[in-house]
Amino acid sequence: MPLAISKLDDFICGHSPHPVTCGHGLEIGAGKVIPEINFTLPAMGIDAATWPEVRQIYEKLIDDICVRAVDLEVPGILVEFETLPAMTVAPRWGLEIVEILAQAIDKFHEKHGLKSALRFTPNDIRDYMAPSKMRSGPYFEAMSEAFEGAAAAGADILSIESTGGKEVCDDAIRFGNLRQMIFGLASLAARDMDFLWRHMVEVCRRTNIVPGGDAACAFGNTAMILADQKFIPKMFAALVRVATVPRSLVAYQVGATGPSKDCSYEGPYLKAITGIPIAMEGRASACAHLTHVGNIVQAVCDTWSNESVQYVRLLSAYAPTVSMEHLAYDCRLMNTAGQTREGAILMRDWAVESDAGFDPQAWVLRPDVALRISQKIIDQPTPYLQTRAAAFWAAEEIADAVQRGRLAVSKREDRWLSKMRAEIDELPDDENELIEEMLATPIAAKFIPAEYGLTA
Repeated sequence: MPLAISKLDDFICGHSPHPVTCGHGLEIGAGKVIPEINFTLPAMGIDAATWPEVRQIYEKLIDDICVRAVDLEVPGILVEFETLPAMTVAPRWGLEIVEILAQAIDKFHEKHGLKSALRFTPNDIRDYMAPSKMRSGPYFEAMSEAFEGAAAAGADILSIESTGGKEVCDDAIRFGNLRQMIFGLASLAARDMDFLWRHMVEVCRRTNIVPGGDAACAFGNTAMILADQKFIPKMFAALVRVATVPRSLVAYQVGATGPSKDCSYEGPYLKAITGIPIAMEGRASACAHLTHVGNIVQAVCDTWSNESVQYVRLLSAYAPTVSMEHLAYDCRLMNTAGQTREGAILMRDWAVESDAGFDPQAWVLRPDVALRISQKIIDQPTPYLQTRAAAFWAAEEIADAVQRGRLAVSKREDRWLSKMRAEIDELPDDENELIEEMLATPIAAKFIPAEYGLTA
């Protein structure tokens, strides 16, 4: 199976083989990088008493964002609304906010011609009970109600950051257990993705909205943040990042079309393999979390996001409006460079080289590395073998970079790389062997095998 993008010179920001058009004439991946703005409430409770204030905050912030977008003459804007947990547990609340945002976006399109679309991302609340029920029960039903109501409320794109496999992967990340991590991603998360995204794609097709994509935020970003805080090795986080690719790929194999989620740092791999447009976040997302990959992540992006920012007052304006300005200027620079292919490649390469040599998590996001590993991934027939290959070749690419002096790492990190390469070599060829092994350990008590289509 060939990659959708096989040549490095074709791997640039703002251009994808399969662009998406939705909302009010917004084209994503069709030649320009689009700002994608995300926001959340200040620290406050959400209940019946505070709900009128919650509505007022969203009404004000979306109006301010759109005013700034028009003033800065952006080529378009993608607005993302990620629900807070209470808004998915009570899906009518989340859908009310979708309506508020959609009405504002409609108004600015009609009045100013602002090209725009609204992405709706209900949060995954299935892990609110332990062990989690992934395919039934009140939390899955609440999520499904949010999916079903998305189009009628005014959403143009439906996405999620699903958490299937998190029960196992949390401990795997905490203890640097790569074998358990591979099991959680390949044997649990990939199966959950297949179940959940078949359901979501069916809803999207029936209600005529775009099935965007998923994010391995609960896995790759958890590892990234813990590595940044020096709780776990960066080498482990880098391998986890690439190992999430097959799990996230499942959404597109069953019908999702992109744009991918902004916190899906595995996006360059998904774009190379499928050709879908990708959302990415980097330096502009420092309002939400810190990172060592703030520039390289823009290298092949199609939308550029701030991840999320609270509605708090800064010296100039409220924070979401400030984020809108940051994104607008970043996109203006990328789109100016992208007026010629040579400019786009030069801008990409500057973004890459400014980060790649400082951290293995950045190195595995290099476009050339992503292309090589992506081909190795799709050469394998199953999510398990793809995940094993992803980890193996990520380790090989990192080891080669260290050996050639292109990636600087500490002695401690280098020892971790050697340890993980040995662990990858010990992974079985047959996934069933790993499943049987894991079901015989204490971690089996953390999940319900039947909820992942497994038999105990």
